[in-house]
Amino acid sequence: MSDSEDMTEFASIVERIERGEVPIKNIERELICPICKELFTHPLILPCQHSICHKCVRELLMLNLDDSFDGGSECSMPGSPRSRVPSPSMERLDRLARTGGSRGSISSPGWRRGSVTPRVTAIACPGCQHDIDLGERGISMLFRNFTLESIVERYRQAARAAVAIMCNICKPPLQQEATKSCMDCKASYCNECFKLHHPWGTPKAQHEYVGPTTNFRPKVLMCPEHEMEKVNMYCEVCRRPVCHLCKLGGSHANHKVTSMSSAYKILKEKLAKSIHYLISKETQVRTQITDLELLIHQTEENGQLSEQQANEHFERLFETLQERKSEMLRSIEQSRNRRLDQLKTQVDEYQGMLENSGLVGYAQEVLKETDQSCFVQTAKQLHIRIQKATDSLRTFHPAADPCFDEFVLETSKEETLLKEMCFGGVPDPPLIDLSRSRVYNEAALCWRLSEDHLPTDHHVLEYRRLGGPSQSPSQEDGEDSGAWRATDRVYGPSTVVSDLDPDSLYAFRVRSCRNSMYSPYSPEVTFHTPPAPAFGFLFSDKCGFSTERLLLNKRRDTVESVAGMAFLLAADRVQTGSYIALDYIIGDTGISQGRHYWAFRVEPHSYMVKVGVASDSKLIEWFHNPRDTSSPRFDHDSGHDSGSEDTCYDLSQPFTLLTLGMGKLFIPKSSSSSSASTANAAPSDPGNRVLPMPQRVGVCLDYDAGRVYFFDADTMRCLYERQVDCSGTMYPAFGFMGSGKIQLEEFMTAKRLTF
Repeated sequence: MSDSEDMTEFASIVERIERGEVPIKNIERELICPICKELFTHPLILPCQHSICHKCVRELLMLNLDDSFDGGSECSMPGSPRSRVPSPSMERLDRLARTGGSRGSISSPGWRRGSVTPRVTAIACPGCQHDIDLGERGISMLFRNFTLESIVERYRQAARAAVAIMCNICKPPLQQEATKSCMDCKASYCNECFKLHHPWGTPKAQHEYVGPTTNFRPKVLMCPEHEMEKVNMYCEVCRRPVCHLCKLGGSHANHKVTSMSSAYKILKEKLAKSIHYLISKETQVRTQITDLELLIHQTEENGQLSEQQANEHFERLFETLQERKSEMLRSIEQSRNRRLDQLKTQVDEYQGMLENSGLVGYAQEVLKETDQSCFVQTAKQLHIRIQKATDSLRTFHPAADPCFDEFVLETSKEETLLKEMCFGGVPDPPLIDLSRSRVYNEAALCWRLSEDHLPTDHHVLEYRRLGGPSQSPSQEDGEDSGAWRATDRVYGPSTVVSDLDPDSLYAFRVRSCRNSMYSPYSPEVTFHTPPAPAFGFLFSDKCGFSTERLLLNKRRDTVESVAGMAFLLAADRVQTGSYIALDYIIGDTGISQGRHYWAFRVEPHSYMVKVGVASDSKLIEWFHNPRDTSSPRFDHDSGHDSGSEDTCYDLSQPFTLLTLGMGKLFIPKSSSSSSASTANAAPSDPGNRVLPMPQRVGVCLDYDAGRVYFFDADTMRCLYERQVDCSGTMYPAFGFMGSGKIQLEEFMTAKRLTF
């Protein structure tokens, strides 16, 4: 198909969408709230661009607030409003509702300003699970999704096409069917009532009216932060509409914005192109649906076959156990009868020893015999029997043992085997989470399990060294550095591997174990260790720290630059020239020997941030004799690009810093970069000195060699290196101009915070 035909078809799709000719059918899934599982009612747009019903957001916040007092007991009460929400489970709601500290307020009945009750303003988006902090204004900070609301209303009208919308003015039983709805009056009218309430020549005649509807939305979208201002711009950083006050001095002051018309045109074209692509792939989609339906059929058949086979296996087990049970019970019964007969016979014998009964009675009668020959003939055998009875009386032994210990079964081993029988199949392999894993001289590895996984017994992490320095301590000990090494059993989703070699490439993999059956290995992931051990520190709130323009959190691992009142007053005195002011902050721990590495994250929206190292001796001199670099008459550049002025200027500074900002990283003119991307570049070419800002930046200071290196901390690629004067104690240093934010890596701050 030619380009002209593509454009014609694309334009036709756009026109069909604009005229509403695309039928509203089979889209109910897109119109269902992920919380209440019903059609959206007054949906609100979260910052992550997912939508939730207004009442569901309120209930999540109130649920979290109530749980902090009564443990969520109200959720089970029939009268509780949350009992009417058919949410999947309490565990689901507990995961969705999270506390957000005491930074916001809840716009809900019963809430009092200044209350000591903890404020809850954070939830987790049910669509992407990202934490959403609603801030001080709470729900009022969110936009209503009027577009989605209109689509839901059209869907409802299509579903109840036979049910007419009645006039709001007419009274029963003479109430008429509505023919128009006024968007200004927010009411529906029949023809007569509309003419009566919107007479010609009055302001009401200018009202906007549409076909009968129950969805009345504002004609103009207003800014939630500035209620009296209309939104007329679109913030590309936050991806939401803003007003001009938000851009001038609000939270979007340093963000990139575009006009609403431009954003409307771009987003509409993107959406229409995406729809065109999906429509053009309809045959492919139908083929894939057919394949999925075949898989569903095969799954049903295979599942039934597996059930049948499982029943057969268990029936055979039951039959075998039943046979063994019957055999054992028969043996026990035979042994019991035999022993009872022996004991009863012994009882009869002992009964004969009693006087006037049995053997004794017979002997007494024999003694009455007077004929000697007859007596001797009978008494000899009788005496032998009496002697045996006498001996048995002296040495009494039961004829049978009443204990049945030989029939007691020891089945613990068999029970263990039965319990270890794996019916869940081989566990699914876990996946190492690259976004949460960090590798320094120690590796903190995290992994994820499948959402529908069964509980596992433990995990085993394996790692091996792929490359690095020519000789490492492990090689000196005779170990094979390329062989896989396993950690001890891990009973959680993360672990720490210690004693990794610096400047080396390592591969990691993990597998799960359940009922003595191991899953396949996860896909291998590789990490490059830094060239030096990790250096732990926090931001210092003492030396050179400006409390007016720099905000330091309580943990002292995050610092943010904001424009305060002092900056505004200073700007008011500016008449001519270029005034530049940098706010500095340094680490609270110094370096006086060895090699050390640290990493941090610079927010992409930061205007200008400088990172590097600072010398304590030059810091003292700098603060006692500051240079007036903010004066419009100060210019250390003579105009040519020899680099001599930069060198002299850099030597006079207490800081050795690299500049980042607006999503870019800037290589200095007098660079001696070892990176392949900049080593061959002409220093005077600005385009070759600008690189994309890494997500994480690493700095390595070799104090003994007097050299500092800057890395992309994700790939450990050296971006820039230079000589540095390590004449005193060196500190990690950071500078800000305009808005910006830096967050230290958790591994760097963990030991310091623990201490």
